Amino acid sequence: MNLYRLSLDFSCVFSAFSFKSENDVNLYSLLRSYVLGHDAMKRMQSSNVLVSGLRGLGVEIAKNVILGGVKSVTLHDQGQAEWRDLSSQFYLREEDLGKNRAEVSQTRLAELNSYVPVVAYTEALTDDYLTQFQVVVLTNSPLEEQQRVGDFCHSNGIKLVVADTRGLFGQLFCDFGEEMLVIDTNGEQPLSAMISMITKDAAGVVTCLDEARHGFESGDYVIFTEVQGMAELNSCQPIEIKTLGPYTFSICDTTGFSDYVRGGIVSQVKIQHGTSIPVERFRHLVVMPINVMLCCVFQADGEELVSLAKEVNSSQTGSAKVDELDDTLIKKLSFVSAGDLAPINAFIGGLAAQEVMKACTGKFMPMKQWLYFDALECLPEEEGGAMLTEEDCAPRNSRYDGQIAVFGIKLQEELAKQRYFLVGAGAIGCELLKNFAMIGLAGGEGEVIVTDMDTIEKSNLNRQFLFRPWDVTKMKSETAAAAVKQMNPSIRITGHQNRVGPETERVYDDDFFESLHGVANALDNVDARMYMDRRCVYYRKPLLESGTLGTKGNVQVVIPFLTESYSSSQDPPEKSIPICTLKNFPNAIEHTLQWARDEFEGLFKQPSENAMQYLTDAKFLERTLKLPGAQPLEVLEAVYKSLVIDCPHSWADCVTWARHHWQCQYSNNIHQLLHNFPPEQLTSSGAPFWSGPKRCPHPLEFSTSNDLHMDYVMSGANLFAQSYGMQGSTDRVGVAQILDSLSVPTFVPRSGVKIHVSDQEMQNDNRLEELKTLLPGPEASSHFKLTAIDFEKDDDSNFHMDFIVAASNLRAENYNIPPADRHKSKLIAGKIIPAIATTTAAVVGLVCLELIKIVQGHKKVESFKNGFMNLALPFFGFSEPIAAPSHKVGLELAGRVCVYACDCLGQGSRYFLFFYVFIWPLKMI
Repeated sequence: MNLYRLSLDFSCVFSAFSFKSENDVNLYSLLRSYVLGHDAMKRMQSSNVLVSGLRGLGVEIAKNVILGGVKSVTLHDQGQAEWRDLSSQFYLREEDLGKNRAEVSQTRLAELNSYVPVVAYTEALTDDYLTQFQVVVLTNSPLEEQQRVGDFCHSNGIKLVVADTRGLFGQLFCDFGEEMLVIDTNGEQPLSAMISMITKDAAGVVTCLDEARHGFESGDYVIFTEVQGMAELNSCQPIEIKTLGPYTFSICDTTGFSDYVRGGIVSQVKIQHGTSIPVERFRHLVVMPINVMLCCVFQADGEELVSLAKEVNSSQTGSAKVDELDDTLIKKLSFVSAGDLAPINAFIGGLAAQEVMKACTGKFMPMKQWLYFDALECLPEEEGGAMLTEEDCAPRNSRYDGQIAVFGIKLQEELAKQRYFLVGAGAIGCELLKNFAMIGLAGGEGEVIVTDMDTIEKSNLNRQFLFRPWDVTKMKSETAAAAVKQMNPSIRITGHQNRVGPETERVYDDDFFESLHGVANALDNVDARMYMDRRCVYYRKPLLESGTLGTKGNVQVVIPFLTESYSSSQDPPEKSIPICTLKNFPNAIEHTLQWARDEFEGLFKQPSENAMQYLTDAKFLERTLKLPGAQPLEVLEAVYKSLVIDCPHSWADCVTWARHHWQCQYSNNIHQLLHNFPPEQLTSSGAPFWSGPKRCPHPLEFSTSNDLHMDYVMSGANLFAQSYGMQGSTDRVGVAQILDSLSVPTFVPRSGVKIHVSDQEMQNDNRLEELKTLLPGPEASSHFKLTAIDFEKDDDSNFHMDFIVAASNLRAENYNIPPADRHKSKLIAGKIIPAIATTTAAVVGLVCLELIKIVQGHKKVESFKNGFMNLALPFFGFSEPIAAPSHKVGLELAGRVCVYACDCLGQGSRYFLFFYVFIWPLKMI
């Protein structure tokens, strides 16, 4: 039996951050809008949301919805804070006991997003009061209240989300009305492919270039552009396709169309879907899990719950009636239902908040009403072991009462002793620390050590919820540690500012790792993850690994001698863009943006670095000449230009440089390319040279009345001035006057100029000897002070993104590629990994469930779960970790023997023993 029970009708997710103006978007980062899109974000801002019930689950939902950026959030609760609330309600303090939960939480939740008004409401929910909301969320409410509110919301077009957790069980129910318009079912970027052939058939067959699979699925809708010959397709409405293979698919009847000649691009079209969900047949399913919760651990009460469940089931009809109830499952529900667990609330709360945002925007496919989840494998493994007693689980007026009710006092004592190393204090790190504080990890003699070398930036605030605007520029680790100390003063936590790696092994040495009980990664790159994995394997420490990418997330648990390690499997390498494609033959906006990023580095960073190294490092030239391919030529040409040809003496010189560079890149080079390869050029096989992935370009003519042309000159001139330590300017009129006075020579293409059509040709071109004689000597170092400019995407005043957007879109215009706006350009050029709070919360909830199993000492591989989710499909997958092969376990033991022997016998014996104890057994496998 799969103990993670999930309804795979589960929906996709999104998140967005509130913005009032373009400046506010930049202030809080565009990361969320990369997942959601501007239009959906604007729709979010017209939605007022009510969250009823401010225990652990309710505050989790409210936190994520506020970070999402709706118009307003109202917190409703008529109850007072109790001890058991503190086990998961991270915005309650011990001094708040006896106070209204909504009123106490309001101030702390409001700090998350100053653009979302947050108010508290403590009266009964009347029908008149509900009419002001577009979405209502109910948590911790009785069935009768859910039915009353549900009926009213359904009849008045108000969307309803009901969420509840009971110990290790969770449920989610949504009613978005009879009809819901979904504008994007999966959130993925539309696919596109280049065409090599289209047949004339009753169902025409389209063949794509075999450079990459087209990725389409049967039922997708596509449009065609730039098709030559069968031009009728260019004006067709979206056409439904049927896939025939990885490079082919069929379309409509093409027998009446013209003959296909060449070229063409096929692009996927997102079709809006109207969903109609029959609400009534789901409503009775809510009754049993909510209406028969008992708060007890006695066997007699479990039997009573089974009896009540059978009574309820016998009264049902149709699909609501179950043929046979699982008595054991129902008894476990009875035993744990008094609990209130932070990890379960984090998981269900993250998902519920995503449903709220889908209800607000229509972005992504809604959940088909019902989700059920449990994590019963977190209970002790021992079959027939001693059952927890009433005394074990009895309330103690402790902040952990909600957790003790499920696992007993002994686990709580073990959690307090744990010493864990958390690597990273970003989005995942903040969520982990919050959950650590709630479950009582290191709440006694243990310790949590968190390290992160980064400082807090404005762009962190929309998802790293422990940070506030006044924390910007502070160290992440120290600020996060102080924040969770406010949530639970008992947690012992220390913040470090170290990067994990070989350079810090003197800090994180043998004694450090031997003292740990485990490690949790909250990293954003594979290299650091693999390094920590190696350290954990070496020291035999459990590793909790997780990651998110927009709506996607994964959890992996690594247990010494039980599961495979993180490094045992690897993702395929990212596909790189060939250099010749970037330089001469782009066909997609991704190519022009990468080219623009290379331009930035090649104009404003690398030349300054190389020029200063040339002047100050006597061995620079020797090292450069040893570089592979065309790199020596490119480096020395850039140094020569920086020190001799292009060195400016005034702001006017910087403007002149930018204007001439524009002419070179967007006019002269294109003229030369077309001179070498005219539009009618044929290959040796007789095929058109400008076909398939090679788009025939056209040169541009500069104009000061063209905003994009001026953007390029303004940003390029300012960046060029910065690299030489000169004062720039934002006076566009003054720059236009300088440009009008310039005389730009007419370019005449030359025969015999070599243009590389492959990367191999580039490596064979070498004109180094001439350059070596032209470069100035080391004595010139006193005359130059160049500064390398590091690309920074989040500062809109530094001209970096202005240059990237202008450079990319000008090149796109050269090659008739659709341009990209600043929003998309920043995502691609900045290599931004979208992170949203709700996915992070759900992933971390699952991580902490695995942590509880580790602390309990689970030994069976089937007790642990690796999780994989793409909330935008929707898809959830849970699997047992791959077991560690027996020979690897033996080798790991042998390695430990080797290390121990070396420690005893001295360092000189290490290599001898390493071969005979560790390497030699490999030959025997």
